[in-house]
Amino acid sequence: MNITIRRALKEDCARLLELVKELALYERAPQEVTVTMQHFEESGFGKNPVWWAFVAESDNVVMGFALYYIRYSTWKGQAMYLEDILVTSDMRGKGIGNLLFERLFEEAKEKGFNRICWQVLDWNEPAINFYKKYNASFDGEWINCTVDIAK
Repeated sequence: MNITIRRALKEDCARLLELVKELALYERAPQEVTVTMQHFEESGFGKNPVWWAFVAESDNVVMGFALYYIRYSTWKGQAMYLEDILVTSDMRGKGIGNLLFERLFEEAKEKGFNRICWQVLDWNEPAINFYKKYNASFDGEWINCTVDIAK
Protein backbone atom coordinates (compact mmCIF):
# COMPACT_ATOMS: atom_id res chain seq x y z
CA MET A 1 0.00 0.00 0.00
CA ASN A 2 1.31 3.43 -0.96
CA ILE A 3 0.54 6.12 1.65
CA THR A 4 1.12 9.80 0.89
CA ILE A 5 1.29 12.40 3.65
CA ARG A 6 0.40 15.87 2.37
CA ARG A 7 -0.98 19.18 3.55
CA ALA A 8 -4.74 19.27 3.75
CA LEU A 9 -6.56 21.22 1.05
CA LYS A 10 -9.90 22.99 1.28
CA GLU A 11 -11.32 20.21 -0.89
CA ASP A 12 -10.48 17.74 1.92
CA CYS A 13 -12.76 19.45 4.46
CA ALA A 14 -15.82 17.24 3.86
CA ARG A 15 -13.72 14.12 4.40
CA LEU A 16 -11.96 15.67 7.41
CA LEU A 17 -15.32 16.36 9.04
CA GLU A 18 -16.35 12.75 8.40
CA LEU A 19 -13.20 11.64 10.20
CA VAL A 20 -13.79 14.14 13.03
CA LYS A 21 -17.22 12.54 13.51
CA GLU A 22 -15.64 9.07 13.48
CA LEU A 23 -13.25 10.23 16.19
CA ALA A 24 -16.09 11.74 18.24
CA LEU A 25 -18.01 8.45 18.02
CA TYR A 26 -14.91 6.56 19.20
CA GLU A 27 -14.52 9.04 22.06
CA ARG A 28 -18.16 8.46 23.05
CA ALA A 29 -19.28 12.00 22.27
CA PRO A 30 -20.77 12.12 18.76
CA GLN A 31 -23.27 14.79 19.80
CA GLU A 32 -20.41 17.19 20.60
CA VAL A 33 -19.49 17.78 16.95
CA THR A 34 -21.48 20.93 16.17
CA VAL A 35 -19.12 22.81 13.83
CA THR A 36 -20.61 23.64 10.43
CA MET A 37 -18.80 22.92 7.18
CA GLN A 38 -18.70 26.65 6.43
CA HIS A 39 -17.08 27.47 9.78
CA PHE A 40 -14.66 24.55 9.47
CA GLU A 41 -13.55 25.59 5.98
CA GLU A 42 -13.28 29.27 6.89
CA SER A 43 -11.23 28.43 9.99
CA GLY A 44 -8.73 26.41 7.99
CA PHE A 45 -8.72 28.07 4.60
CA GLY A 46 -10.22 31.53 5.02
CA LYS A 47 -8.55 34.92 5.22
CA ASN A 48 -7.07 34.21 8.68
CA PRO A 49 -6.65 30.44 9.13
CA VAL A 50 -6.39 29.20 12.69
CA TRP A 51 -5.75 25.51 11.98
CA TRP A 52 -3.58 23.48 9.62
CA ALA A 53 -3.60 19.78 8.88
CA PHE A 54 -1.85 16.92 7.20
CA VAL A 55 -3.71 14.03 5.61
CA ALA A 56 -2.71 10.46 4.96
CA GLU A 57 -3.95 9.37 1.56
CA SER A 58 -3.98 6.11 -0.35
CA ASP A 59 -5.53 5.73 -3.81
CA ASN A 60 -6.99 9.25 -3.53
CA VAL A 61 -8.82 8.39 -0.29
CA VAL A 62 -7.95 10.19 2.93
CA MET A 63 -7.36 7.49 5.56
CA GLY A 64 -6.22 9.72 8.40
CA PHE A 65 -5.32 13.22 9.44
CA ALA A 66 -3.52 15.32 12.03
CA LEU A 67 -4.91 18.81 12.68
CA TYR A 68 -3.03 21.40 14.70
CA TYR A 69 -2.98 25.05 15.67
CA ILE A 70 -0.47 27.35 17.35
CA ARG A 71 -0.55 27.60 21.12
CA TYR A 72 1.34 30.25 23.01
CA SER A 73 2.88 29.84 26.45
CA THR A 74 4.16 32.89 28.30
CA TRP A 75 6.77 30.57 29.79
CA LYS A 76 7.82 28.58 26.71
CA GLY A 77 6.72 30.55 23.62
CA GLN A 78 5.01 29.06 20.59
CA ALA A 79 4.08 25.41 20.47
CA MET A 80 2.15 23.18 18.13
CA TYR A 81 -1.11 22.04 19.68
CA LEU A 82 -2.27 18.78 18.14
CA GLU A 83 -6.06 19.03 18.26
CA ASP A 84 -6.81 15.70 16.61
CA ILE A 85 -5.00 12.79 15.04
CA LEU A 86 -6.97 9.93 13.60
CA VAL A 87 -6.40 6.94 11.37
CA THR A 88 -9.55 5.15 10.24
CA SER A 89 -10.21 1.99 12.23
CA ASP A 90 -9.61 -0.33 9.27
CA MET A 91 -6.22 1.28 8.53
CA ARG A 92 -4.76 1.27 12.05
CA GLY A 93 -1.64 -0.76 12.69
CA LYS A 94 -0.17 -0.03 9.27
CA GLY A 95 2.22 2.75 10.34
CA ILE A 96 0.04 5.63 9.14
CA GLY A 97 -0.10 7.24 12.58
CA ASN A 98 3.70 7.13 12.70
CA LEU A 99 3.92 8.83 9.31
CA LEU A 100 1.55 11.60 10.44
CA PHE A 101 3.39 12.07 13.73
CA GLU A 102 6.77 12.25 12.00
CA ARG A 103 5.39 14.89 9.61
CA LEU A 104 4.16 16.89 12.61
CA PHE A 105 7.68 16.76 14.09
CA GLU A 106 9.12 18.06 10.81
CA GLU A 107 6.56 20.87 10.71
CA ALA A 108 7.23 21.86 14.31
CA LYS A 109 10.97 22.06 13.61
CA GLU A 110 10.43 24.02 10.38
CA LYS A 111 8.19 26.54 12.17
CA GLY A 112 10.53 26.87 15.16
CA PHE A 113 8.01 25.56 17.68
CA ASN A 114 9.61 24.40 20.92
CA ARG A 115 7.23 21.51 21.55
CA ILE A 116 4.07 19.65 20.55
CA CYS A 117 1.22 19.42 23.07
CA TRP A 118 -2.03 17.47 23.03
CA GLN A 119 -4.56 15.72 25.22
CA VAL A 120 -5.59 12.10 25.37
CA LEU A 121 -8.50 10.53 27.23
CA ASP A 122 -7.29 8.51 30.20
CA TRP A 123 -9.13 5.38 28.99
CA ASN A 124 -7.72 5.49 25.44
CA GLU A 125 -5.01 2.86 25.97
CA PRO A 126 -4.17 2.36 22.26
CA ALA A 127 -3.45 6.08 21.88
CA ILE A 128 -1.55 6.28 25.16
CA ASN A 129 0.63 3.34 24.12
CA PHE A 130 1.23 4.98 20.73
CA TYR A 131 2.37 8.22 22.42
CA LYS A 132 4.61 6.32 24.84
CA LYS A 133 6.65 5.12 21.84
CA TYR A 134 7.62 8.78 21.37
CA ASN A 135 8.56 9.26 25.03
CA ALA A 136 5.65 11.64 25.54
CA SER A 137 5.21 13.15 29.00
CA PHE A 138 1.84 12.62 30.66
CA ASP A 139 0.78 15.34 33.09
CA GLY A 140 -1.84 14.34 35.64
CA GLU A 141 -1.55 17.60 37.56
CA TRP A 142 -3.49 19.99 35.33
CA ILE A 143 -7.28 19.96 35.10
CA ASN A 144 -9.04 20.91 31.86
CA CYS A 145 -11.47 23.82 32.14
CA THR A 146 -14.06 25.01 29.64
CA VAL A 147 -16.75 27.67 29.63
CA ASP A 148 -19.32 27.42 26.83
CA ILE A 149 -20.40 30.85 25.64
CA ALA A 150 -24.06 30.87 24.63
CA LYS A 151 -24.87 32.59 21.37
